[in-house]
Amino acid sequence: MRLHDIRKDHKLVNSVDWDMTPEEAIALHLEWGPLRSQSYYNSRDNNNETVYFVINTWKKHPIVTLVRRKGFDSEELGSFELPKDLEAEFMSNGMGKHKGVYAVEGNIKAWLKKELNAS
Repeated sequence: MRLHDIRKDHKLVNSVDWDMTPEEAIALHLEWGPLRSQSYYNSRDNNNETVYFVINTWKKHPIVTLVRRKGFDSEELGSFELPKDLEAEFMSNGMGKHKGVYAVEGNIKAWLKKELNAS
């Protein structure tokens, strides 16, 4: 799924947890320990799912991926590259120089919300 496909799926866009990080998703669904308040985790179970964006830096250019995680399962719903200016900003801040999976924050999060007409 590409960015324009995600934009058309209002139910999917509305299900995005904009504050979820890769670390929190693992803690929430694989029970490696809470990172948010305990009450947030107590209200969750294996039937709940989380939809969130990450930035993957394992390839030459950072890739934004929309992930759906439910229990021990995860599914990549779509992936796309960042605009060149946001890619340059991300790479220059230091994190992009290391291979890994990162939370979507700052200008990248703002850009995604604007592109997806999300509040």
